[in-house]
Amino acid sequence: MPRYAPEPAPNHGAPRRTAVLLVNLGTPEAPTAAALRPYLKQFLWDPRVVEIPRLVWWLILNLFVLTLRPGKSAAKYAKIWMAEGSPLKVHTERQAKLLKGWLGEAGTADLAVAWAMRYGQPSIAGVLDQFKHDGVERVLVVPLYPQFAASSTASVMDDVADWIKRSRNPLEFRFIKHFHDHPGYIAAVAASVKEHWAIHGRPDTLVMSFHGLPRRSLDLGDPYYCECQKTGRLLAEALGLEQDRFLVTFQSRFGKAEWLQPYTQPTLEKLGAGGTARVDVICPGFVADCLETLEEIALECKAAFLSSGGKEFHYIPCVNERSDWIAALGDLVSAHLAGWPLAARSDPAAVARAKALGAKG
Repeated sequence: MPRYAPEPAPNHGAPRRTAVLLVNLGTPEAPTAAALRPYLKQFLWDPRVVEIPRLVWWLILNLFVLTLRPGKSAAKYAKIWMAEGSPLKVHTERQAKLLKGWLGEAGTADLAVAWAMRYGQPSIAGVLDQFKHDGVERVLVVPLYPQFAASSTASVMDDVADWIKRSRNPLEFRFIKHFHDHPGYIAAVAASVKEHWAIHGRPDTLVMSFHGLPRRSLDLGDPYYCECQKTGRLLAEALGLEQDRFLVTFQSRFGKAEWLQPYTQPTLEKLGAGGTARVDVICPGFVADCLETLEEIALECKAAFLSSGGKEFHYIPCVNERSDWIAALGDLVSAHLAGWPLAARSDPAAVARAKALGAKG
């Protein structure tokens, strides 16, 4: 028989609340090898992330990866760590607070909004436990991955499902699967690029770098590659770019297997060696800056491009706390809350104020 988690004492007179849970990938507690080891172990042991036989991977992970990689990763994190902590944590927490404010302006002040990490803290299970304690009945889960992948979005669904299995009286759930082509998200990313160009001028080539996945994932039917291509096409259209002025690439390759191509760093090296003077790089697969954008792209790839002969490299930050992005996220969340208590935007004037905040982004 399953061992169900104890349930909080019922409060039959209290209203049952609705909540939104933003979920991002995860982060270590500190930029140290000691903090990286448990984080990497949790992340890399997820069968959604590494799809090879468990025994073989257990040996590789424990004998090699967790011996060598924590120290190297800690050094990378140390380069981009903020006073408040990991950039991914800082930006995700801020986005949750801003979304709560936006939804309040739109007339849903009683809606609970929280954030969690798939790996690390705060955990999804811990936040769901708190929701239940606070009288939440319904939860909209928002994985902050614009493009769906089994190794990211579906892993969040798995973690929620595991919590449900342990719960005697589970909550009601909805999930946002993806928003790779959401007009508000595309507009916010495009606006950030246009603002950068208004100050610094245009590059010879705009590189749109997405997180990579093993090529095998595409062959098995994962829609991630196609959704990245669609995001890139929509952004190019919004920016008025011809086909020869932008590239879609994939970063963060791990291991020796073939991953989605073209790879970002080799592409930048080829551009630099081929006479491209300036490149700008954006990462539309991330809504918050993190290790993969701030260290891998803004530092490592910049050095690779310049050392290959390039003259000028610009990294354009993720949408982070941009008000147009928060407004787009608010629209996305509101659409998926439709029909649940507190989901309706009952005050047209409040909605107009919330949209005006987004227009200032």
